[in-house]
Amino acid sequence: MSENKNFHLPDLGEGLPDATIVEWFVKEGDVITLDEPLVSMETAKAVVEVPSPFSGKVLKLAGGAGDIIPTGSVLAQFELDPNLPQRADGQDTGHSHGHAAPAATPSTGQPAPAQPDKVVASDDGGEIAKPGAERDDAGTVVGAMQSSNAVHAEQAVAVGGVKAVPAVRATARKLGVDLGRVRATGADGAVTMADVKQAAADGSAKVGAAPAAAAAPVAAAAPVAAAVPVSRAADARAPLSAAGKPMRTQPPGVVAKGQPEPLKGVRRNMARVMADAHSKVVPTTLNDDADIHAWVPGNDVTARLVRAIVVGCQKVPALNAWFDGDALTRTLHAHVDVGIAVDTDDGLFVPALRNADVLDARGIREGVNRLREQVEARSIAASELSGYTISLSNFGMFAGRYATPVVVPPCVAIVGAGRARHQMTPVMGGVEAHKVIPLSVTFDHRAATGGEAARFLRAMLDDLALAN
Repeated sequence: MSENKNFHLPDLGEGLPDATIVEWFVKEGDVITLDEPLVSMETAKAVVEVPSPFSGKVLKLAGGAGDIIPTGSVLAQFELDPNLPQRADGQDTGHSHGHAAPAATPSTGQPAPAQPDKVVASDDGGEIAKPGAERDDAGTVVGAMQSSNAVHAEQAVAVGGVKAVPAVRATARKLGVDLGRVRATGADGAVTMADVKQAAADGSAKVGAAPAAAAAPVAAAAPVAAAVPVSRAADARAPLSAAGKPMRTQPPGVVAKGQPEPLKGVRRNMARVMADAHSKVVPTTLNDDADIHAWVPGNDVTARLVRAIVVGCQKVPALNAWFDGDALTRTLHAHVDVGIAVDTDDGLFVPALRNADVLDARGIREGVNRLREQVEARSIAASELSGYTISLSNFGMFAGRYATPVVVPPCVAIVGAGRARHQMTPVMGGVEAHKVIPLSVTFDHRAATGGEAARFLRAMLDDLALAN
């Protein structure tokens, strides 16, 4: 008799509570082998391709594209095939897929609590210890995934005859691009991110659009085919029926404007992080203008802002720190890792520019460009999106002068740079038009004093006033 197994969505990165289905690579009834691509999932930090943990027939898939699946919930159900390779219990992962050992904690499939802080994914998203609710499998293995700090390049997977990495597929879905009609320019015929964006820009591969070959109907049928869209369009526009009576219109669909929709991926995580920060931090903001009249041509605004932050951190270490509000402890950092806020259509990313205190202007620019490119391609490692010691929001590249940027724990401070402008400045013997950059420094008043924040801002202003 064949055995059925449930696969529970594992934690795809640093305690994330859920993930969004981007695309299934199989359908119910298909036979899949161990470690073949099963589904593409979007988390708050990346688009992750999840391989199958079993070999056998797919009995059930939990949800469709766009559905949010809580971590620990059943993602898929399999009927194991004894004639196909299966992973041995605990192989490569430390999680078991076999029957629970006699000494296992109920419903987790884990040995007796040698590691009390380790939680195994369950139907409720966490460890269950309810008597009588024992489960045969832990179901949390993602292929042969191993814990590591190494960054692995995504592989383009052929689905439906089209090769593309999960991030490209997710972007195509959001932009309404049919990957099957995109001209691929990548290696081995893979569709790249640039291919998808180009197709979205020129409208050459819209989902649901008729193929070019079908756009030229037979001559005899041309009048009829042409008349149908006109009639339908007229019906759609007419508020009255042919008899002149009011028509009942259909309610707007779930994708229509004004309809609530669940936040997903990065934007969903942003909502959680901002709410958490608002509930914990005691924010205070100082504003001033940096006079950059003395700058020589060729100065990089972002590089100068990062350098000024480094100078401020070196003179006032209290703002280059982490604060634990529960334990009331503060950690001062000797190095300066600057979180660079990157705005995208999906939401806010804050990758870390590591060791900014030892980088020159060119190194800062190259580092910022690399981080931005990785964010836009959704190829940035999760480890690059945390661990910064202070952050910068250069919102002035769009608009705005001053702001109250949000401090995200455990950081103590964030710097906001507004849109540069010219203003009349008093000088000896008259006034001059000087270019200035508005600055806003928000700090957690639990961890730093107003005097420390003011001295930090003063150090930034003095550095930005230098010619180069």
